[in-house]
Amino acid sequence: MRVIFAGTPEFARSALAALHAAGHDIVGVLTQPDRPAGRGMKLQASAVKQFAQSQDLPVVQVHSLKLDGKYPDEAAAAQAFIAQANADVMVVAAYGLILPQWVLDAPRFGCLNIHASLLPRWRGAAPIHRAIEAGDAQTGVTIMQMDAGLDTGDMLLEEAMPIEAQDTTASLHDKLADMGARLIVQALTQVGQFKPVKQPEAGVTYAHKIEKTEAAIDWTQSAHVLAQRIRAFDPFPGMTSQMAGEVVKVWQAHEVNALSGPRRVQAGTLMSVSDLGLEVACGEGVLCLTQLQKPGGKRQAAADFVRSFKGAVGDVFQS
Repeated sequence: MRVIFAGTPEFARSALAALHAAGHDIVGVLTQPDRPAGRGMKLQASAVKQFAQSQDLPVVQVHSLKLDGKYPDEAAAAQAFIAQANADVMVVAAYGLILPQWVLDAPRFGCLNIHASLLPRWRGAAPIHRAIEAGDAQTGVTIMQMDAGLDTGDMLLEEAMPIEAQDTTASLHDKLADMGARLIVQALTQVGQFKPVKQPEAGVTYAHKIEKTEAAIDWTQSAHVLAQRIRAFDPFPGMTSQMAGEVVKVWQAHEVNALSGPRRVQAGTLMSVSDLGLEVACGEGVLCLTQLQKPGGKRQAAADFVRSFKGAVGDVFQS
């Protein structure tokens, strides 16, 4: 098929690579403009653009596709490109820009979206993070016929997978990217033959964008909730706390037995320090921190971290 692909990060690159390998004619690739990244904050091409250039695929980068928005000239150029491409279908995966109606109507079979959740649960920007944060038992990928709403289109294909106890957003992302790539290749063999299924009104949730302000650990929360949030926010933005004037990132942690006896301690109190981890009192239960990072350093197992750790039992972590 003649395919226009729209996507930006690594999740989308997996799908583009699979479509290219399956022999589809990728007549155009839309991806977001290069962004500053890394310590030097040099402009860096998206994962999708890097793959497209490696395969000599035509790339279009615009700040907006709205003809009446801030970048009308860019949008008009994109409109002309899409019209000339005469695509059968547009495949969209984590593109990051809103598609106006003229884009949705341009390809012969419309636009298909690869969404990393079991819709209608976790519509929106951060479905992988929010599924782990909420303690969901499973997630998956939905191939959806796009409409003007936010992930509200009819469902064409859906496949589930369990969320394992140790899954982080990083590990689950990779599994879902592989699943999405496989499903979109399957979907393009069935275009024009689908019996679309409308999303149910019950069970709708929204996966709001992850903000850096969510990184601070609130020790008054339960150990169970904090363990889920730490997994959900790996690799971004990480969860942080402060002790002895030093900000510490926590990358791995697990809930341990609740405090015993009638004694009550302040949430955030360091209960014990060992090579196995730092045990910290929470609003409910105790959290054992097993992988941590100091400013400017690398992630360290607790056994290495404690060698230069300045805190002591009885000290209190600050949010």
